[in-house]
Amino acid sequence: MLRIRNKQTPHDLGKLGEKTALNYLIDNKYKIVTRGFRLFRGEIDIIAYDQKTLVFVEVKARRSTDYGFPEESVTPSKQRQIRKIAEGFMAKNSLQDLECRFDVISLSFDEKEGYSIRHFKDAF
Repeated sequence: MLRIRNKQTPHDLGKLGEKTALNYLIDNKYKIVTRGFRLFRGEIDIIAYDQKTLVFVEVKARRSTDYGFPEESVTPSKQRQIRKIAEGFMAKNSLQDLECRFDVISLSFDEKEGYSIRHFKDAF
């Protein structure tokens, strides 16, 4: 079981969320291409294949839902940024004709309960 401490920084929680999401994707037969792809002052957390579909995954993790669910923080502005970075990744790797989609993996961590994970396929 994962140990979640209240003293973790937001950065630490984000890294734990990305690691947990990565393991989830691997367990669900996704082929990981890369993590933390940076371009245009932004980042895509995980890029992977779901069979023949290239998937750009945004991971959001929170300790509580006091300020809403983690996935609610993937705003239209954030979606535009992710799309722009994805276009750059596809152009850089000559993948323009490949089918792709954008997923969000939402993790809610709790010190006593562990975590819950929700995967929103084709989220935007």
